[in-house]
Amino acid sequence: MKKITLAVLFGNRGFFPGSVIASAREEMCEAVARAGADVLCMDPAMTRYGAIETREEGKIFAEFLKAHDGEYDGLIICLPNFGDENGIKEAIKDVHTPILLQAYPDELDKLDFANRRDAFCGRLGLCAVLKQMGVKFVSGESFVAHPLSDEFHRDLMSFVSACRIVKKMRHARIGVIGARTTAFKSVRFDEGALEARGVDVETLDLTQVFAKMEAIQEGDPRLAAWEKDIKELSDTCDVPAYAMINQCKLGVALEELVAEMGLDALAMRCWSELQYEYKIASCTVMGVLNKRQIPVVCETDVTNAPAMLALAMASYTGVGCLDVNNNYGADPNKCIMFHCGPLPIDLMAGKGHMEEHKMFTKTQGCNCSWGVNVGRMKPATVTVCGMRTENGETRYFVERAEVLDIELDREFFGTYGVVEIPDLQKKLIHMGEEGFRHHAIVTEGDHTKAMREALSKYLGYTEIKL
Repeated sequence: MKKITLAVLFGNRGFFPGSVIASAREEMCEAVARAGADVLCMDPAMTRYGAIETREEGKIFAEFLKAHDGEYDGLIICLPNFGDENGIKEAIKDVHTPILLQAYPDELDKLDFANRRDAFCGRLGLCAVLKQMGVKFVSGESFVAHPLSDEFHRDLMSFVSACRIVKKMRHARIGVIGARTTAFKSVRFDEGALEARGVDVETLDLTQVFAKMEAIQEGDPRLAAWEKDIKELSDTCDVPAYAMINQCKLGVALEELVAEMGLDALAMRCWSELQYEYKIASCTVMGVLNKRQIPVVCETDVTNAPAMLALAMASYTGVGCLDVNNNYGADPNKCIMFHCGPLPIDLMAGKGHMEEHKMFTKTQGCNCSWGVNVGRMKPATVTVCGMRTENGETRYFVERAEVLDIELDREFFGTYGVVEIPDLQKKLIHMGEEGFRHHAIVTEGDHTKAMREALSKYLGYTEIKL
């Protein structure tokens, strides 16, 4: 995915000095670059100071944006001074991307008529006009903030994440690989509700994956690349050669399907056919794909595939699907999240160790299910999200959590993390009452604000606050 590009509109009111516009342009461009995005600014010669004050100047900026339609992913409205509502109103009437408001703070030793900005007051007026227009906008931590301040940098990083989510998910394609996992009616979903949010669902049979695997020659160079990536995620010293080859073939086959069908994320029927046919589990392969920004959710939990995609765009790093699995003794705010190993290396405390799936060896014997990655999550702040459909809506929750530096019994199966969330008992009860799955999607960092801005404000998802 290419870098996010942000257009910038500079507001103005005529009796303020033009010098503040020139410095704002320089500072805002620096701030956008620091956030890892590209900037799109109108030529300063096109209007007075290159800013927008009058309706006529607003029309010029609107034409500028129209000429660059599809080239920018978000718009920053920068108020170096009070600004003018009429010009800005005209300039943004056809904008369909997320909008971030920024207003400069005044300095206590520069409140004379020649130097004060009054952007604090101007922003209040602009917010009222945007509300009247029905235009959605994003606010920062503070009502006013300098573009080069740390607080605005955090605002801008969150806004870039929200823009990535909106850009990707307005037209997303989810591939469902295999039928709903037979034992889990809990993962049933409404395909029409996802379609209403711009998420297109394509269903495929596992036999299509198996046919692709069979067609891959053992000398295919893609297999060597996959083996390298698997070994970076998991110690495979105990794995039989056939199981390693079959896992690599599975990875190549899934990537082929993603490319051929233009898929953005996958929901996988990960048992029991892969174990019966190829004697492997897909866990570590899924971990590699989750690192590559091709999110794969376990057990055909289709509605959590968009959650994975959104979190992948928010963090722009690896995501993973975990079971909300065990209490942590009597501690009411801690629980154990676990799965069989589909986490990317980004979320782990080091590479894991590949083993067989104990649930299958118990019934089928040895050498039936290689591919589980045994390890633990690294201590970190994470964002936790779950998603489901009901009555034509796509509903979600999002929470910040802490993965703690706690190790469990060496015999604990799969990849796990001891997670702390305030008021966890209350939230678990509400999750259950609202019908959320036993799965939770995680990524590193606190992206709760970006998720809420993108999903609720711009994409029409319904947040259920736990």
